[in-house]
Amino acid sequence: MQIKPSVKSVLKNLGIAGVTAFVVAIGFFAGLYVNAEKVSVTFAGGNQADVSAIDMSLFYKAMQVLDDKFVSSATSTATTTDQDKLYGAIKGLAESYGDPYTTFLTPKEAKSLTGDLSGSLDGIGAVLGIKDTFLTVISTIKSSPAEKVGLVAADKIMKVDGKSTVGMDIDTAVGLIRGKKGTTVNLEISRQGVASGFNVSIVRDTITAPIVETERHPNSVFVIKVSSFTSNLPDLFRDALREYVNSGYSHLVIDLRNNTGGYLDAAVDMASWFLPTGDTVVTENFGGKAEANIYRSKGYDLFPKNSKIVILVNEYSASASEIFAGALHDRGVAKLVGKQTYGKGSVQELVPLTEDTILKITIARWLTPNGTSISHSGITPDYAVDLSLDDVKAGKDPQMDKAISVAQGL
Repeated sequence: MQIKPSVKSVLKNLGIAGVTAFVVAIGFFAGLYVNAEKVSVTFAGGNQADVSAIDMSLFYKAMQVLDDKFVSSATSTATTTDQDKLYGAIKGLAESYGDPYTTFLTPKEAKSLTGDLSGSLDGIGAVLGIKDTFLTVISTIKSSPAEKVGLVAADKIMKVDGKSTVGMDIDTAVGLIRGKKGTTVNLEISRQGVASGFNVSIVRDTITAPIVETERHPNSVFVIKVSSFTSNLPDLFRDALREYVNSGYSHLVIDLRNNTGGYLDAAVDMASWFLPTGDTVVTENFGGKAEANIYRSKGYDLFPKNSKIVILVNEYSASASEIFAGALHDRGVAKLVGKQTYGKGSVQELVPLTEDTILKITIARWLTPNGTSISHSGITPDYAVDLSLDDVKAGKDPQMDKAISVAQGL
């Protein structure tokens, strides 16, 4: 059987752990491929997995028992279609691999993903991720609906419109929270230090967020904050570097906190301003199933050699952020300040199963130039500094203060 894919190959050389954007899930684009070839499906022999020995009667028996006996405990009269059952079975199959980034996307979820990648930005203005099994707010976008209702980093979202998020995968959560501008979503929030949960209603809006921001601090410290590794980041970052060079400053802080990733090409391009031609930026390791891919610096070699560089990271710096920070750190170009990074060092491939469904599969992992796997443990900073909720409320930023201090001392 031949199945025609619907997702175009323009997504190749991306990497994602969830859906990006401004609802949204942790958007780790550095490591996602789209298989734009037709997909052959066989059930035995060849190079495909041999499932002929699997006794499928258990599955059909379970389905028959459910059809015969199930009565909904809810007041809803909605029914489960045969198509819903099939999608649920495939989701369960993907989940059985025990990898949070390997999942099946239904037509609605697949459309949401491709909408994110094409720049659809309606949402609540929060970056979300799964932290310690809970759906968690990583950051909010300035002046977004999420910020206006008071959501803050580390808030746990326990329910969405009355539906529990416990055990929910990130793609499903994103599908529930995002929606058209002007519509409302109700969230139940659990916050550290607050005795009981509370509810917030958020009216969705079209979100815009700066990708690159610059700031000049006293004592010749220039700060470039990068919020996401988007396709247009190379041009934006080049402009920020030009501003830095023209400032006459000699100390640079690159702030990647809460930056959950983006395009791999953008990370390689950004690193190319700091590393010589041919230096390894990151290696894509396929666990022995294929030859490794090595991504190397383009060696723009135009960066001031006397610059003292510090990179700010935290527990929500992920994927492309970790690739960039790991490359400069391994090469001795920059010191790292902040918290241990997220540890999203795996590569996903999008395989279209039908014209409107996608299987997202982890196929490889990222290694820093020194061979360190980014997955799970992340990147360890040279100077560990906390940023508490009390600090944020008081307008303090001890992590930035330390980064500036380290830069001045280099």
